[in-house]
Amino acid sequence: MNNNHFAIIMAGGIGARFWPSSTTDYPKQFIDLMGNGNSLLQSTFSRLEKIIPIENIYIVTQVRYQKIILDQLGDKLDEEQIIYEPYRRNTAPCILLASLKIQKQNPDATIIVSPSDHYIQDEETFKTDMEFGLASAGDQNLVTFGIIPTFPATGFGYISVDQRENRLKTVLEFTEKPDPIKAKSFIDSGNYYWNSGIFVWSAKAVLNGFKEYATELFDLFSAGINVLNTPDEKKFINDNYPLAKNISIDYALMEKSKLIQLIPARFDWDDLGSWKSMYDLKSKDATNNVVIDAKAYFDHSSNNLIKAGPNKKIVIAGLSNFIIVDSDDVLLICPIDKDQEVKSLSEKARNKLED
Repeated sequence: MNNNHFAIIMAGGIGARFWPSSTTDYPKQFIDLMGNGNSLLQSTFSRLEKIIPIENIYIVTQVRYQKIILDQLGDKLDEEQIIYEPYRRNTAPCILLASLKIQKQNPDATIIVSPSDHYIQDEETFKTDMEFGLASAGDQNLVTFGIIPTFPATGFGYISVDQRENRLKTVLEFTEKPDPIKAKSFIDSGNYYWNSGIFVWSAKAVLNGFKEYATELFDLFSAGINVLNTPDEKKFINDNYPLAKNISIDYALMEKSKLIQLIPARFDWDDLGSWKSMYDLKSKDATNNVVIDAKAYFDHSSNNLIKAGPNKKIVIAGLSNFIIVDSDDVLLICPIDKDQEVKSLSEKARNKLED
């Protein structure tokens, strides 16, 4: 493997749309949501370690998840490879901080940036796509992976490209979560991709981008370059991270830079954004029910998603098109077409039930 290749895994989210299985104390990236024996984080790490030297894989997360990560991956990485955010500040600050650390360690570094909670089954194609991305990343360009859209989704960002080009395409514009009419027009045009949130770039290119387009954030973190990768790093992060702007990498950099290129992903991809996406992915029985972990008996019931503990036996009669999730302390029963409301529903329920 190439020792100049690095990876940053972002694992600080709280996965509110997968409540009640996902909670702020134990969010979805640490859960075996797919029922295959591995958490989403473990699966992400496994994909990347086939491409990147293990010692070059960094995880950015919240301080509160330290024990969980060490429990799940402590046999593969050193604690120095985990970067702890004292406060959640979205993706731009964590990517910048990790990139500064990596460049200080290796000025010739090329970096894959990946969320920890996506589902990718075709790992061999993922590997070849990432290797092409690493080979395509130069001193200036920023590479993103685009997903060929299959329906006019309103929950994804879209990226338009120059389709006349071959595999490495020039990005024309980013558009955040369009309304249904605009999403359909994007699909019809044929030159739009979903934004996967997976990036490849050299440390030099991404830091130059931050310096030009997110100057205040760059100045804040680069002021600590002398203490990064030293025992004084923790104090610097604790003192300065709370001062960072809460902003995504898309808003801070990708939508502003004129040096963005897109590689259409050939690997399968799902961002696991909701229970409905889980339902769509999983194999179904004869009446289109999905059961994860539990044992279930259905009577005149169809198109349901059921998730519970492995020792739970569930009987469903006369119920169709519902999500039923049984966690240790919460039972969720929700129409499947309301799955995008689970995040707000969880907030309302907690406020009411904890009164």
